Amino acid sequence: MAPEIRLIGADGQNVGVVSPDRANAMAREAGLDLVEISPNAKPPVCKIMDLGKFKYEQQKREAEARKKQKIIEVKEVKFRPNTDTHDFDVKMRNVYKFLENGDKVKITMRFRGREMAHQNLGLQLLKRVEEAVVEAEAGKIEAHPKTEGRQMTMMIGPIAKT
Repeated sequence: MAPEIRLIGADGQNVGVVSPDRANAMAREAGLDLVEISPNAKPPVCKIMDLGKFKYEQQKREAEARKKQKIIEVKEVKFRPNTDTHDFDVKMRNVYKFLENGDKVKITMRFRGREMAHQNLGLQLLKRVEEAVVEAEAGKIEAHPKTEGRQMTMMIGPIAKT
C-alpha cells in the first residue's frame, strides 16, 4: 500500500492527495467502496464508488458490445477436378449465399489417384470460381490457390457493405 493516494470523490471531483486511511474513512462515511483505478500511477489513483454497481454496468456494456459484433465463420465448399457444369453452378450458388451472409468461404479442390497428374485442370476450375466471384462482385480473393499435399485451397472473403 502506498503512503499516499490521489483520491477521486463519489461525485467525480478530484479530492486530491490523501492518506489511504483517510480515503477509507471517507468511503465508509459515504457508504461506498474505495477502488484503485490506476495502481501504476505516482501516486496511485483511487475512487470512491459502489463497486457492485460498477461491475454490473461494466458487464452490461460488455454484453451489449458482444451482441453487436458479427462472428465471421469460414464455410467450406469442396470441388473435384472433374466437377461438371451443373454441379459447379450449384456449388457457386452456395458460395454466393455464404458471402452474402458475411462469411468467408474456403474453396477446396481435392485430387484423388491419377488426378494428381492433372493439377492444371483443378487450377483452371479454381480460376473459374475466382472469375465468377469477382465478376458477380460477391467477394474478394483473400488467398490465391495453394497446393497442400493432395488438395488445393483458396480463400474468398465477403465485400464489406457500406
